[in-house]
Amino acid sequence: MEIKVTQGDITQQPIAAIIVNLFEGVTTPDGATGAADQALDGAISKLIADGELKGSKGHMSLIHTLGKITPERVLVAGLGKSATFNLDGVRAVTAEAARYLRGKSVRRFATIAHGAGIGGLDPRGVGRAMAEGLILGLYRFDKYKSSTEGKQDIEEVFIVESDNKKVEELAAGVEEGRALAEAATIARDMVNEPANYMTPTRMAEVALDVATEGSLSIEVLDKSRMKDLGMGALLGVAQGSNEPPKLIVLRYNGDPNNEDNNLGLLGKGITFDSGGISLKPSEKMGDMKGDMAGGAAVIAAMKAIAYFKPRLNVVGIVAATENMPGGHAQRPGDVVRVMNGKTIEIDNTDAEGRLVLADAASYATSIGIKRMVDVATLTGAMVVALGGHYTGAFGNDQKLIDSVIAAGKQAGERIWHLPVDDDFKKQYESSIADMKNIGGRAGGSITGAMIIGEFVGDAAWVHLDIAGTSTSEKGAGWHTKGATGVPTSTLVHLAQALGAG
Repeated sequence: MEIKVTQGDITQQPIAAIIVNLFEGVTTPDGATGAADQALDGAISKLIADGELKGSKGHMSLIHTLGKITPERVLVAGLGKSATFNLDGVRAVTAEAARYLRGKSVRRFATIAHGAGIGGLDPRGVGRAMAEGLILGLYRFDKYKSSTEGKQDIEEVFIVESDNKKVEELAAGVEEGRALAEAATIARDMVNEPANYMTPTRMAEVALDVATEGSLSIEVLDKSRMKDLGMGALLGVAQGSNEPPKLIVLRYNGDPNNEDNNLGLLGKGITFDSGGISLKPSEKMGDMKGDMAGGAAVIAAMKAIAYFKPRLNVVGIVAATENMPGGHAQRPGDVVRVMNGKTIEIDNTDAEGRLVLADAASYATSIGIKRMVDVATLTGAMVVALGGHYTGAFGNDQKLIDSVIAAGKQAGERIWHLPVDDDFKKQYESSIADMKNIGGRAGGSITGAMIIGEFVGDAAWVHLDIAGTSTSEKGAGWHTKGATGVPTSTLVHLAQALGAG
């Protein structure tokens, strides 16, 4: 899909449809919507007066122009209350309007820049948000469907701005938004893939493609190398599967003369999680193909980081394996030794994410990572606590936690800070090892995070639990049903912010 920014009059575009907008409570439209209303002999004003158009958030109303203006149809998109309209609103309305027109078999349309006029939003940010809304809102994963019926896609979108001074900034924002959205799309594709296709080996291949395109360095550690390094926790999870595990390491060197100016992004890459010997219930077990969403987000974020080139050294580390039952699978009661020498008693084989991340974090500390963020679909308890609306954040450094939350706000990916406290450590004490891999039901997301935190050394660390936000039950705004790509954009914005500081 091509996205072009042009200067001109939206009502004069030779195209099938145009999109204008309306804030809630407006009775006399102005700006581009007012121009369209005037050209249509007051049709929009009449619909407002009749109560059909209220400008409520997400409401769409299609008007056929019947030759009164060059475009054949005008879509009036409701923006909601002007006082609360922001870049998240821009992403959402752009996505919803684009899907609406795709449903009407429109392939080319023009739109005004939502919020760049009376909305008072920064044109560059608006361009970025609109590109994200278009690309992510129109995303669909249907590669395994044999029928081509209903697969028509939007081919071309024009963002039309009457003020020539804003065109350049809008266009620059569109290119930034495209880079962010295309990265998130990689994460979505990986998570949506069936587990028989998205194996640890395939994850490594995707990472190689990202590295090649972005001129990143890449190293993929195999089972033999993991043994040499003493990664007993990761290998313990992997031993029940016939798929070979991979530790994927991507490097971007944005500040090569300052090695300590670095950030480690760690991703849980469980390409299928059966629970192992502690087998999960069969209902919705198929969803566990997405247990590698954290690893997918890390690989995808590295693509965009290579594009934006922050002054920062970033290392992406993904621990990829399946968690399967079988004759060689680890058992409850087993003890594994992590790369840093600490031992973990396996109390539940379905608490495997913290095990693979224990070795990933130990590896990160061994190569000198000073700040690290790990991303994992770690606990069902996170879904109970925050639903699908917020990612949970835990950590040992308030400054880094605040930076991650701020990056999430920029990305439109909401994050909520939860506590870690030494009082919880008693819950995962072991009588035969340094710790157990689970601390019981109470505060399960907290104890899961804290177990990972046992392996970060002196690094500033944040854990993001995306169990509730990595997928969506239905489409809303720029999210479509299935994988969301969260928190790819947050990680990119974080790297940009740290690189600018």
